[in-house]
Amino acid sequence: MANTESVAADGLVVRPSRTNDGPFLHSLYQAARPDLQWIDGERDVVEQVVAQQFQVQEQGLGERFPNAMHYVIEKLDTAIGALTTDFGPNEIRVLYLAFIPQARGQGFGRKVLQGVQQAAQQIRCPVATVVWANNPHARQHYLALGFQVEECSPAAERLVWYPQG
Repeated sequence: MANTESVAADGLVVRPSRTNDGPFLHSLYQAARPDLQWIDGERDVVEQVVAQQFQVQEQGLGERFPNAMHYVIEKLDTAIGALTTDFGPNEIRVLYLAFIPQARGQGFGRKVLQGVQQAAQQIRCPVATVVWANNPHARQHYLALGFQVEECSPAAERLVWYPQG
């Protein structure tokens, strides 16, 4: 990200993801997908499905957004979340933003998104994201930050924030 000073001021650090972040990112994905825990089956089968879904997400992002940038969000040197963005030709896309359960509801997502908005404001570029219909909490946060619904389907909405001026 172009400007992480405001995020760092709150004790948050948004740093590029490293190879050794894999186990954390996998466990974060699992925590962010409680729906996968509802699968009726043996624990090892459920864990295998979670691992496959994580791989599908990573592969899909890599294919659709080969230049995406992957970050780990830390608080006091402890990984608490992840952010994936793509700087497209006409917009910055927030592809993935998730936090461990203990870090949710503390305003960290808002701070990270405000950092993305500040970077976008500097280059006069909109920020876009897709929010799934089963995640009304995330939708509410994006709308509170000034994002607007641009496209709507039964499964998801595309939200966009435009820089001012």
